[in-house]
Amino acid sequence: MLVLAHISDLHLDGTARATERARRVRDRLWELPVPPDALLVTGDIADHGTEAEYEEAARLLGLRDGSAPFPVLTCPGNHDSRKPYRKALLGRPAADGPVNSAHVLDGGAVLMCDSSIPGRDDGELDAETCAWIESTLDGLDDGLPALLAFHHPPVPLHHPLPDSFPLRAPERLADLLARHPRVAGLITGHAHTPAATTFAGRPVLVGPGVTWTLRLPWEGERIADRDAPVGLAFHVLDDEGRLTSHFRVVM
Repeated sequence: MLVLAHISDLHLDGTARATERARRVRDRLWELPVPPDALLVTGDIADHGTEAEYEEAARLLGLRDGSAPFPVLTCPGNHDSRKPYRKALLGRPAADGPVNSAHVLDGGAVLMCDSSIPGRDDGELDAETCAWIESTLDGLDDGLPALLAFHHPPVPLHHPLPDSFPLRAPERLADLLARHPRVAGLITGHAHTPAATTFAGRPVLVGPGVTWTLRLPWEGERIADRDAPVGLAFHVLDDEGRLTSHFRVVM
C-alpha cells in the first residue's frame, strides 16, 4: 500500500500570509504520527517564479537540509519558471527544458510531469514529456503500478477560471494511457479546489489550493475564498491497484 500526501498551489510570494499558510500545512504533515510514503506538490509553488520564492519553498519543504520526514516530490505549474525552479528549489543547473522526475516507492512509482508552457497559463504535456513518460513506464518492473502527477487537469472542472487555462491536446495523454494500463490514476492541481473526476478511464484527483480556495459558480460571485482553511489530500494506492483519496483542512 502506497500512501501519498498531496498539496498544491502554494503561490509563495514573499508575503506573511502565503508563508503562514504554507507553514501551517507543512507543520500538520511533519507532525503526522505515521508519515506518508511521500509528499506530492503539484505546481504553482511560486507566485512570480523568482529565485527568492523558490528559496523560501526549499526551506519550508525541507529540500535543502533534508529535514522532511519523507520524500518531497514536486512539479511546475503555470506560475513557475523553469530556470529558477531548477536552481533555487532543486539545487540543479538552470535549464529551459521540461522538469520531469520519476520516483519508485514501496508500492508504486510516481512520475512528476511538467505540464507548464513557459509564458502561458494553459498547459501541455509536450512531445518531449510524453516520450519521457512512455520510456519511464516501459522501464518499470512488471506489475508495478504508477501514478502521473502534473499541474493542469486534463478535463473541464465546470468553473470558467480553471477551464479557461486547460491542458492542451488531452487526446495525446489519452492515447498514452491506452498503451499503459499500469497507470492507476492522475494527480493534479491548478484549480484551487478539491475535486475528483475521470479521464480516459482513470481517476483524476485535483488537490486543494494552499493559498486560497476556488468558489464554484453556485457558491457566489466571488471567485477566490481567501478565508477558507488550507487544504490537503491523502491518496492511497492499495495492493489491488485501487486509488482512494481523503481530503482534509488545516485550520
